[in-house]
Amino acid sequence: MKYPLAHPFSLSAVEVLTLSQTDGHKGISQSEAAKRSKAYGLNSYKMQKHKSLWLILLSQFRSPIIYLLVFGAAVSLYFKDILETIAIAAVILINALIGFIMEIQARSSMNALKKMDVILAKVIRDGETKLIPSESLVPGDLVPLEAGDIIPADGRLITVNRLQCDESSLTGESLPSDKMTGALPKDTVIGDQQNMVFKGTSVINGDGEMLITGIAANTQLGTITALVESSADTITPLDKKLNRLSRKLIWITLAMTAIFAVTGFIQGKALLTIIETSIALAVAAIPEGLPVVATVALSYGMLLMARRNAIVKKLSAVETLGSTGVILTDKTGTLTENKICADTFAFPEESVKVHIENNLLKFPHGAIKVSAGNLDKLLLTGILCNNADENTGDPVEVSLIQIAIAAGLDRASLLKQYERIAEVPFSSEIMMMGTLHQTANGYFAAAKGSVERLLEKCAKIQSGTVINDLDSESGSAILLRSEKMAASGLRVLAFAYRSDNLLDPYNYLTDLVYIGMAGFLDPPRTDIKGAILSCRNAGIKVVMLTGDHPQTALNIARKVGLIDEDDKAVMTGKELPKAELLTKEWRQRILATAVFARASPKQKLEIADVFQGAGFIVAMTGDGVNDAPALKKADVGIAMGIRGTQVAKETASIILKDDSFTSIAQAVAHGREIFQNIQKFVVYLVSCNLSEIFIVTILGVVIPGATLLPLQILFLNMVTDVFPALALGLGTGDRTVMSRPPREPNKNIITNQKWLVIALYSASITSAVIIAVFYCKEVLHNDDRTCNNVAFITLTFAQLFHVFNMSSDGARILNNEITRNKFVWIALFICIGLTLMVFAIPGLRLVLGLSVLSMKLWAAALTVSLLPLIIFQVYKTIQKVKH
Repeated sequence: MKYPLAHPFSLSAVEVLTLSQTDGHKGISQSEAAKRSKAYGLNSYKMQKHKSLWLILLSQFRSPIIYLLVFGAAVSLYFKDILETIAIAAVILINALIGFIMEIQARSSMNALKKMDVILAKVIRDGETKLIPSESLVPGDLVPLEAGDIIPADGRLITVNRLQCDESSLTGESLPSDKMTGALPKDTVIGDQQNMVFKGTSVINGDGEMLITGIAANTQLGTITALVESSADTITPLDKKLNRLSRKLIWITLAMTAIFAVTGFIQGKALLTIIETSIALAVAAIPEGLPVVATVALSYGMLLMARRNAIVKKLSAVETLGSTGVILTDKTGTLTENKICADTFAFPEESVKVHIENNLLKFPHGAIKVSAGNLDKLLLTGILCNNADENTGDPVEVSLIQIAIAAGLDRASLLKQYERIAEVPFSSEIMMMGTLHQTANGYFAAAKGSVERLLEKCAKIQSGTVINDLDSESGSAILLRSEKMAASGLRVLAFAYRSDNLLDPYNYLTDLVYIGMAGFLDPPRTDIKGAILSCRNAGIKVVMLTGDHPQTALNIARKVGLIDEDDKAVMTGKELPKAELLTKEWRQRILATAVFARASPKQKLEIADVFQGAGFIVAMTGDGVNDAPALKKADVGIAMGIRGTQVAKETASIILKDDSFTSIAQAVAHGREIFQNIQKFVVYLVSCNLSEIFIVTILGVVIPGATLLPLQILFLNMVTDVFPALALGLGTGDRTVMSRPPREPNKNIITNQKWLVIALYSASITSAVIIAVFYCKEVLHNDDRTCNNVAFITLTFAQLFHVFNMSSDGARILNNEITRNKFVWIALFICIGLTLMVFAIPGLRLVLGLSVLSMKLWAAALTVSLLPLIIFQVYKTIQKVKH
């Protein structure tokens, strides 16, 4: 046989059977199936080998800040500072463990695809129907289909009987796909391939037979699986910023160490003294607590988002979402309810909007005036000419039943009064359905279908309670109205009936009475318009990516406020060139487009890549299998928790518990607040570390015996720096964050202006410590060890009080986001307690090189430590008065 077949949808059923060497009645033989299985493999996707656990663990150490910590630990170990080595190693291992756990969880996206892959399937071989594992199916197998079946492979339909499939998870189209067997043009996109069925989708109505044309990787699901697995994980913006910051700290450390070493040699200092002070400089430069604080702050953000119905699976997504500039959203189930509802009834004399509210039929734009008779007949016809139940079956037929019940009709009673005795099932050839019913007074015929085909069967038209002949003028008006309804994105069905004693029960679909039309749609979610407006106010571009029809996509985009009412710009998948052919002009067109229709999974991936290439941080929302590759490619993948497929949920980094787009807007706001907090504690930590570098360098040159010891600096970095920084990370941010545009993705976490502020903070803390040491040494004439202890106390409390300098510009001195942050007060209480404890416990005093000091020295150190806070609060007050 020829495999894989090129464009099987463009071939006739006979041609496909011939090329596949398959008997259209008996299928292939068991022996032939065995040969094909050996030649083409199993119908299951071959998983790529994952990195070993050891490689994943080792990858957690690939960052400049970890290199710094490893270097510091190695040097400490070389000089036999065991406690210092253990402390630094503990920080390294904690961060590595967190990253390791997060990456292991990310593997589950491929496991979800694997679960979808193998099911039991029916197959016809040697003329007998058998039940076998779907992975044993081969190209050319003949597979019978019926309602409820999951399609086990891609296939060309050979026979159909009212066959409908739910392909929303693959194409994004809400309405069921009506299937047929005729050949189609070669350029037909997946969503319009009505003679094909696809692996992983389901049969919701009718029956038929398919010939397998694609298995494993040669299916649409296999293609998507390959795209998901091939999408590389990207470094998050926060990681990039922290890496750049770490590199700057490395250069600052090297510069300060070189200056000190050269000065030491010129002064004739001992080599051991120079080395020990250099170690102290290296420890001072490393913000040991930064990775831990960042992790805890992001974890707290995860907790807050979970309370707002957004479950965050990947820690870095918390901050990344805050810098999002573009949200690429699926339509079905994300912007819409993924539920077909009647939207419009169009009768000969008038049209009305309809919806169900509290289980009652409502007319939001005004009640029916003259067409009450038409409405009654349409609802009756909708119940009778219907094969669905109240909650299962063709979504359009389910909608007809629900709206009739909401209007007060008793379905069970009507079905008894109008006993069905015959049916003409819907088919792609006649494009309509008809039923014949026996009543107490005779026969009643009910029909629904495409407007054009149904009008051909009509001889009369009902207007209110009056029935007239259907002339060509009325017919043209009906067709024109149906075209307008379809152009607005509605799926249109026409309804007709006949009830008289002359009705021929063997030819009852003639001389029908036209009643009217119903337009159906997948309605927008009620909360979506406000959420999109919130995103637009925040400078975030929202773009729709859907596999649905262009007109349907445009209609929904207008309803939810994604585009203006007169905007007709929509780009289809057929228009989009391949990725390698995208010119600069095409990329500009894509960036300017807000609605993409008939987009394939691969094209969604490419569109996300274009926006990322333009410098945007991209968030992608979706719920279907077709969204999985783009969910992984995006900087932040957001899946729907209720309607989302397992593949989408496992691939995404954030899952919305309530499927609400509003939760996305709230999560973006949280992300922005968290970044503000991260920026605050980074400024706090870096200014503290820089002050330590300056103090070690200056004291190392002027009073070597008074300089801070490596373990003292490590205590400051791991205790008195970390707890206030954690408190800053857990605080509430600026509530006006959603009124400003997103920050630039490549902008450093510390801007040039912030570096200047950090330098001033560091200089003020350094000055306070130098003043305290000068007072201790020159005024009170204490020894170097006592001066060292005074420096330690002054620096400890200067850094603790420094946390209050992190309030926003223009904030009040005593009532601001820092003073209102309960975590700040808890942190200060802990840090002061720990500091007093190390002075009180002899063993800890010995380890840190501390001694018991007089109250006079404590008072002097505490007084001087307030200077940096006083200086900057006075400065902020002056600036506030000026403005």
